[in-house]
Amino acid sequence: MLLAIDVGNSNTSVGLFDKEKNLRFLASLDTDSRKTADQISIDLMNLFTLYHFSYKDVTGAILCSVVPPLNFMMEKALTRLLGKPPMVVGPGVKTGLNIRLTVQTQVGADIVADAVAALEKFTPPIITIDMGTATTIGVISEGRTYEGGLLLPGVNVSLEALSRRAAQLPDISLQHPKALIGKNTEDCMRSGIVYGTAGMLDGIIDRIQEEFSGRKVSVVATGGNAPVIVRYCRNPIIYDKFLLMDGLWTIYQKNR
Repeated sequence: MLLAIDVGNSNTSVGLFDKEKNLRFLASLDTDSRKTADQISIDLMNLFTLYHFSYKDVTGAILCSVVPPLNFMMEKALTRLLGKPPMVVGPGVKTGLNIRLTVQTQVGADIVADAVAALEKFTPPIITIDMGTATTIGVISEGRTYEGGLLLPGVNVSLEALSRRAAQLPDISLQHPKALIGKNTEDCMRSGIVYGTAGMLDGIIDRIQEEFSGRKVSVVATGGNAPVIVRYCRNPIIYDKFLLMDGLWTIYQKNR
């Protein structure tokens, strides 16, 4: 079995694959850079107990992280728990991507995993959208070339900033709006963030498509906020909850 871990700024996703690439469980933990290796090990052991699996059956692990302060402790915890260090997505790991950036090491490991998975499922050109703490948009062209992308504040980050900077605006959760035009403060905020983000994504997708001279571009979205936003976009966007995990599986197979 393969243990795949994605350390994000807000949440850490933990997935367990069997030999046939079936995802046996996908769990989420709070990302806390203060945790020690022992605490992380206990968290992982509890997850295996919760989902009725044994960590002793794990034959390999792959780690993807955008939180550098947590990397050392996470690697130490996995090594202690599994008896060998995890594969870490980063420089030197085969991905099959041609990264066309001025500084290739600046590409987030999560963006790389998304792109690798997208190439297994779609024909380029492809736009990947990962909606987490930040909203990251990646562009992949023919030849498995990662051309670059855009980086935007995440939906929840925008909501929190709005509430903090405007004294009369409350903290609200991200939910489907009741209507386009809100009738009270919370409804107005919810409509603004949902329809505003959807409109922004549509505009960006349209402009990227123009870069490809009108050729059909596949668009795939993932991340915790994507299910709420994607349904309000006018462009056809495929939501894939397991895109990043599938990318980690593929990267592991390329390097094992």
